[in-house]
Amino acid sequence: MELREIKSLIDRSLFASLGYTDSEGRQNIRRVFCVWHKGLGQHLISTNTSSSHVRELLKNGTACLYFSDDETFEGVCLYGKAEVSRERAHKELLWNEGDEKYYPNGIDDEDYCVIVFTAESGRYYRFDGKADITAEELSAYDKDAEFENGYSKTHG
Repeated sequence: MELREIKSLIDRSLFASLGYTDSEGRQNIRRVFCVWHKGLGQHLISTNTSSSHVRELLKNGTACLYFSDDETFEGVCLYGKAEVSRERAHKELLWNEGDEKYYPNGIDDEDYCVIVFTAESGRYYRFDGKADITAEELSAYDKDAEFENGYSKTHG
């Protein structure tokens, strides 16, 4: 599986699974809406500031992000760090019409934030094999990348 094929898998995914460890040492997984990507290495997730996963990620940002296609039986797990951002630019990028039902005060709602996941490495699999993705490969692939909505690019 080539890196461009992994990017295609990520782009056509509407959701990802965010894995992290809570303060009691328990492994947790949250299904998250994740369509904004900067190459393979950075991914943006809008969420509630008050959620338990945000509280835990503020304490320990070590996380993984898993994208898969159940129909083609392929997947990629990215390992890295998740940071909680309240930057308006990130929030505006992810804001959609109708989000005010979740965040009544709009983009500046106290309960609206963005998780910025930055991959440090990864592992993928598909019917024809599996392999690791190194930090060097991620860096080279993402050299000139900009944030884009991968899902609308593939389903638009």
